[in-house]
Amino acid sequence: MTTDQPTNLDAHRGMAAQKATDLRRLRSEVEADQKALRMRQAELEDLLAAAPATDWHEAAEKARYLLGLLAQSLDASDLRRRKLIDHVLADFDHLLGQ
Repeated sequence: MTTDQPTNLDAHRGMAAQKATDLRRLRSEVEADQKALRMRQAELEDLLAAAPATDWHEAAEKARYLLGLLAQSLDASDLRRRKLIDHVLADFDHLLGQ
């Protein structure tokens, strides 16, 4: 008997094997996404470092990016620095008229 439909092997596996396969697939997708993100981040950083800012808006955008990286690396308990970063970003908005 021939069929045009492929056999779904996942349906024939035990639950533990299917869960392990799903975890491997998901981990692989996450790792690929992280690699793509790191590559885009490197491209952005190369562009930011390629030339000096031509105006205050560009300088503020570079500073925003760096402050965002710093904020991501802060401890959850480091509220004082997180608050300071928020205030500096608000200052940029105020001074640049946004």
